[in-house]
Amino acid sequence: MVPIRQLIIVTSLSLIGFLPTFFGTSQPSNLAAETRTESEEQSNIRVYQLASPAVVSIRTESGNGSGTIIDPTGLVLTSGHVVRGANKITVSLANQQRYQAQVIAISRNPDLALIKLQDVKSSLPAIKLSKSEQVLVGQRVFAIGDPFGRFAGTLTTGIINRIDRDRQLLQTDAVINPGNSGGPLLNSQAELIGVNTSIFTTNRDTRTGIGFAISVDTAQVFIKAVQTGKFVDRSPEPIASIIALDGKTIFNSFATTDETLPDGSYYKPYKFEGKAKQSILIEMRSNEVDSFLALFDPKGMKIAEDDDSGGKKDALIKVKLPITGTYTIYANSYALGETGRFSLTANPNQTESNTANQNIILQRRGILNGNSEILTKDGTPFDLVEFRAEAGQTVKISLTSQDFQPYLVLIDPNRRTLKQDKATSDRRNAEISLTLNQTGIYRLVINTFDRKGKGEYSLIVRRMKQN
Repeated sequence: MVPIRQLIIVTSLSLIGFLPTFFGTSQPSNLAAETRTESEEQSNIRVYQLASPAVVSIRTESGNGSGTIIDPTGLVLTSGHVVRGANKITVSLANQQRYQAQVIAISRNPDLALIKLQDVKSSLPAIKLSKSEQVLVGQRVFAIGDPFGRFAGTLTTGIINRIDRDRQLLQTDAVINPGNSGGPLLNSQAELIGVNTSIFTTNRDTRTGIGFAISVDTAQVFIKAVQTGKFVDRSPEPIASIIALDGKTIFNSFATTDETLPDGSYYKPYKFEGKAKQSILIEMRSNEVDSFLALFDPKGMKIAEDDDSGGKKDALIKVKLPITGTYTIYANSYALGETGRFSLTANPNQTESNTANQNIILQRRGILNGNSEILTKDGTPFDLVEFRAEAGQTVKISLTSQDFQPYLVLIDPNRRTLKQDKATSDRRNAEISLTLNQTGIYRLVINTFDRKGKGEYSLIVRRMKQN
C-alpha cells in the first residue's frame, strides 16, 4: 500500500544579471535563457553521475521502494514502511549487483529504517549526508529512485517549497510515485538532504501533489542512535481492535488524533482470526470519507486492497484466506486529512451462492483519464493493480470498458511479463487466462490501446476450477 515519494530541484546563476552589460542589449533575454538551460543541464548530469551509483532499489514480498547507501560497507538508509514486516529483502544496485539485506533498525516516527547488505566483498559507492540548516526555500533539489518498482535510476527535479521545522519535513513540488519511498532528496553537491517519504493530494485520481521528505538532521539523529546502541522506537504498532466474522456492523470515525499512513491519510487497524480457504467479505461504507481497505495476512503480507468496489466511495474486499491465523484489516481514509464517520462489516462470504462470485480474487472499477499515470514509451494512461495468488491456481482476468479499447498486461512476482492481451476494434474487453507457476504478489497493468483512450473500466480476477 501504499502507499512513496521523492525529489527534486535547482541551482542559481549568479552571472545572469551581468549578461546584458557584457554582451550588449540586443538579445539579453535569449542569451540568459540559453545560458541558464545549459547550466541546469550540466548540473543535472553531474549530480546524477555522482549520486546514482549509491541509490538502490528495494524489493520485499509485499512491495518495493528505494534507498541510499550511506556507508561503503553496505549500510542503506530507507523509509521504515518500505521494509516493515518483510521476511526477505532484496536490494539491487545501479550496476545490477544484487544483495540480500537484513533490517538493523526500523522506526515509525520518524518513518526511517537502516538495512545492511549481506556478503559485501568490496567497498560500495556511498552518498554523503548534508546538514538541513543549509537547505533554503527555493533551492533546487534532485531525487533518484525506482518509481513503480519498474524504472530504477529515474531522476526527477524540483524546488524546496517550504520547510516544516516542527515536523522536520522538507516540502517539494515534485511529482511523487509509488516506489520512490526511501530514496534520496539531494542538493546540487549530490549530498543527501532528505529521505522521500510521502505526498499530500486532494485528488484521488492522480498521484501528483505536494511531496515531503524527512530532513537529513532527523535521519542523522536516528542513525547515531542506532550506531551507539541507544535507539528505541517509541512509536509502537497501534493497538488493533478485535472484529468478529459475524456480519455485525462496527461504527467508528476518523479524527485528527488518529494514526496516519506515510501519505498523511488516517487509518484504524482491526484484527480477526481466520482459517485457511475461508471465504470472507469485508465492507467499509461512509457518506463522509472516501473509504479504502487493505487486508494483511498473519505474515504481514498484503493480500487484498480496494477503493471503490462497494459502489460510490465505498470499499469492498472478497477473498479466500490463504492460511490460518490472525489477519489485519486497515480501514483507511483515501485522501490526506479526511475525517468523518464510517461503518465496517466482516463476515464469511455466504451471502453469494453463485460459485463464480465466490471465486473472485479481485474486483475493481476505475477511470483512466488525464490525471492517470502515463507510460513513457507510448504516452498511454495506465493503472497498476496488485493481487495475491498461489502456485498452481488457474485464473481468468477480464478488463472491460465501454469508453476505450483496453490493453491488459500480467506481471509475475519477479517483475517479468507473463502475458498480455488487447481488445480488438470490434470488442471492448481484454482477457488473460493461465495457470500460475508461483505464489506471490502479481501485478496488472490496466492500459489503453492508444494515448487518446480514456474513460471508465471494470476489472475482475477469478479463480477457475481445475480440470
